[in-house]
Amino acid sequence: MLKAFRLTAILEGISYLLIFGLTMPLKYWAEIGEPNKIVGMAHGILFILFIVLAGVFCWERKWGLRRFLILFVASLLPFGTFYADRKYLKNAS
Repeated sequence: MLKAFRLTAILEGISYLLIFGLTMPLKYWAEIGEPNKIVGMAHGILFILFIVLAGVFCWERKWGLRRFLILFVASLLPFGTFYADRKYLKNAS
């Protein structure tokens, strides 16, 4: 479970950065919208999966609502999931 959660956190963070660093500029500056649709869909799926896994993981570890909210806020911020992985998940085993 921990490996899947950590992998999801990293992939969600990468997809977030790809959207704002690559596909949004392509969409609005170069009028190439297809990459944004693909990466956006992947990011949406990874975001939902991250939140679900955060809930399950917090429930299993009895971490409480505060830690879940920290993970949730991390998923909304650029580089947030990388921080969450390093601070809370890397040594959670």
